[in-house]
Amino acid sequence: MHLSTFSIVARSSREDEFGVASATAAPCVGAMLPFAVERVGAIATQAWVNINLGYHGIRLMQSGLSAGAALEALLSEDKGRDRRQVIGIGRDSVFGYTGSECAGAKGHLLGKNFAVAGNILVGENTLEAMASAFKASKGEFGERLVRVLEAGQRAGGDSRGRLSAVLLVASPTPKLWHDLRVDMHPSPVEELRRLFDAAKIMQEELGDEEDGEVLRVRRMDD
Repeated sequence: MHLSTFSIVARSSREDEFGVASATAAPCVGAMLPFAVERVGAIATQAWVNINLGYHGIRLMQSGLSAGAALEALLSEDKGRDRRQVIGIGRDSVFGYTGSECAGAKGHLLGKNFAVAGNILVGENTLEAMASAFKASKGEFGERLVRVLEAGQRAGGDSRGRLSAVLLVASPTPKLWHDLRVDMHPSPVEELRRLFDAAKIMQEELGDEEDGEVLRVRRMDD
């Protein structure tokens, strides 16, 4: 599937939380693009998606490889790598790759604790806006990732329009807003913000535990 989109992978300053956020004109971006495991890392695979870059990349990182070493090894064996775009982050490395056959305005930017990438964008200033938003933001990790998507959308985002968005945070202390998807919506980034804010209010009402068990989000290490 072709996911032309704009995305961020990032780690919190504590380095035990990792997250992915993305928005696109394609349907159901949350089903194929984001991968994250607490204390390990996060990956976003897009353009002509190869989900093995996410699944196997995370497993290689769990075995001790850096994000760069894991994804470079997988891309070296991927015959479709020229059509791939992937960003990844681990505890000690940040990685980005944009294949030569990715379409439209495209690219990736790497920074301290984050990477952003996009293709078929209105313009490459979308990535610059996203990077600036992450570096300037403070506070709760999920909130920072949502702000990055909002900044990317304001700067133009996907040149084809909007349809779906996702926020996935892997944390030792999971919250209701750590795994949110918006699908087939005319304003997915705005709807993601609405769900995020509503989930925060509900979390405050429910508390962090129910029947003695901490609420868990999706894990990739099973």
